[in-house]
This record gives sequence, C-alpha cells and structure tokens, in this order.
Amino acid sequence: MKVLFIGGTGLISQAVSKLAAEKGIKLYLFNRGNRDGLVPEGAEIIVGDIRDKESAAAALDGYEFDVVVDWIAFTPEHVQTDIDLFRGRTKQYIFISSASAYQKPLKHYIITEQDTPLENPYWQYSRDKIACEELLMKEYANAGFPATIVRPSYTYGDTMIPASLNSWSHPWSLAARMRKGLPIIVHGDGQSLWTMTHNSDFAKGFVGLLGQQSAIGEAYHITSDEVLTWDQIYDAIGAAAGVKPNLVHISSEFLISYDPELVGGLLGDKAVSAVFDNSKIKQLVPEFVATVPFAEGIKRTIDWFEARPERCTEDEEWNKQMDIIIAAHSSGLKKR
Repeated sequence: MKVLFIGGTGLISQAVSKLAAEKGIKLYLFNRGNRDGLVPEGAEIIVGDIRDKESAAAALDGYEFDVVVDWIAFTPEHVQTDIDLFRGRTKQYIFISSASAYQKPLKHYIITEQDTPLENPYWQYSRDKIACEELLMKEYANAGFPATIVRPSYTYGDTMIPASLNSWSHPWSLAARMRKGLPIIVHGDGQSLWTMTHNSDFAKGFVGLLGQQSAIGEAYHITSDEVLTWDQIYDAIGAAAGVKPNLVHISSEFLISYDPELVGGLLGDKAVSAVFDNSKIKQLVPEFVATVPFAEGIKRTIDWFEARPERCTEDEEWNKQMDIIIAAHSSGLKKR
C-alpha cells in the first residue's frame, strides 16, 4: 500500500508515520524536509510546499497513492487544494479534523459520531474544521471524492506536557512550576471530565483505517477510553514530576477576562466534559485498544524531557501571567 502523508512529522503524525512504516506500508512524506530526524526508516521524503499549489503539483507529478492524508489542512482553501491535486490520484483521502468541532456546550457528555452535532460558537479553529468537513462531504456526495474524516481529541506524546494551561513553546514550564511549589491554575472546579490520548494509541486506530474502503464517506474519532477529571490530570502530571501540585481553581470566565484568546481552548474545548464512545472505530478496526493510561504516558513524557536538559526551558512571560491571574483571583479583583 502506497500512502502519502502531507506533513507527517508533527506530534500526532510522527507516531502514525512510525507505526505505518513498521507495518510495511510504503510511506511518502510530503513536506519542506526540515525535520528529517523525525522521519521513520524506510519512508521517502518528497520535498515541497503544499501551500504553493503549482510547485506542489510539480513535485507530485507522476505519483499516485492508495491513501493521501493531510495532517496540516486547517481551512476550506487548504482542502480545496488537496481535492484539486488528488482527484483521481488516490483511492482514499483522509482529512484530520478535530474533536473540538463537536457541539459546545454538549447536550450529552458522551460523544458519538452519529448523534453529536458539529457546532462550536467559541473557536474559529473548530468552525474552520467543520467547514472543511462540509466541503469534503459535498465533494464525496456530488463527485465521489473518496474522503474519510478523523477527529483527534487531546493527543499528546513525548514532546508535550498536556494541560488546559501551559506554555506552547516551552511545555516544561508547567512541570518546573510544580516542582517549585508554585500554584497551578486549573479551570473551573477541576471536576469536569476529559480524555487524554497517547499518540501511540491513536496511531493504532489510525493505521487501521488506511485503505479501508468502508471508511469512505465516514467520520471517526480515535481516543482513549480512560476518563479523568482535570484535577486527576494535573495530579498525574505532578506525580510524574515527583511532586504533589498546588492546585488553584479559577473559573474559565475569569481566566478569559485576563486573556480573551483562551475562549476557544476553554469554552470551545477543555472546559466542557468530553467522553468519547469509540464503538465506531472499534467496529472497523477491532484490534484498536488504547493501552497507555495517562499516568504512564505522562511519566514517559517527563522522562523524555529530563533526558534532554536543553528542552527543559521555562517561559517567564507565561509564568508572570499565571502569577498575575492568581494574585487577582486571590484579591477578588477581575480585569475590566
């Protein structure tokens, strides 16, 4: 099976690339060639820029694939480029959407592909993903474009310390703050339900979808079945770092008043309980079982960082912002 990954070296896709190569899939990665250290053995790099349609077409000239997966399409314009490039040149096109596209707030906390609508008034990112899905389903219905949609939820790996609040560019900041005994903000009361999925578990479900003709025209989420409260998630991060974190609970609305950019990630995603029914992916890929509990996965992550001291950097601006919010909350003040 010949499979093209557009991207293929990101946090989620690198685990999928590794497993696909291990299973003997002939894997091609189409990207700018800047992250060769994350390319699995046996994969072939096609150097190009998918955002430059003409040069991408030239780089891909003469290729046909059983499956094309775009890991870095975020808008309908991106997806339309893929449709134009790969119509008639692949048997399956997989779009990476997002579980944040599901209804916010949810009418029922258990999410299924069949019964949970797509609607997110809080996050443009999610609305763009929904628009991409709609475009693909229209192309499938009207022209037979062989689209499959996959919706990851919060998926992490070695290089990410996942939380509702952390520095994106310096993820070690959260663990460092915990070890210093500084207060750690948890949105809400810490009791809403959430699902964390290790990228190696996601990969097992995803690779099972490759080449599945019965998946054409369908959407799937792929997550762990482990359900945790946010307090449990932060406690597990602390335990992996060897400390008991000092948790401070602050409402999402208060946090957003200090940083309006948090509205998408909180009200549009992590502040809403999210429990996923994975029956649909398991019916198609019976071997899919998530086997990495968060306590184990986050310990791997902490160990990975500690083995690379150069990656254990802290974001001082993020730390200052946390301190300011906590001080304001403690004093009963709210930014106007």
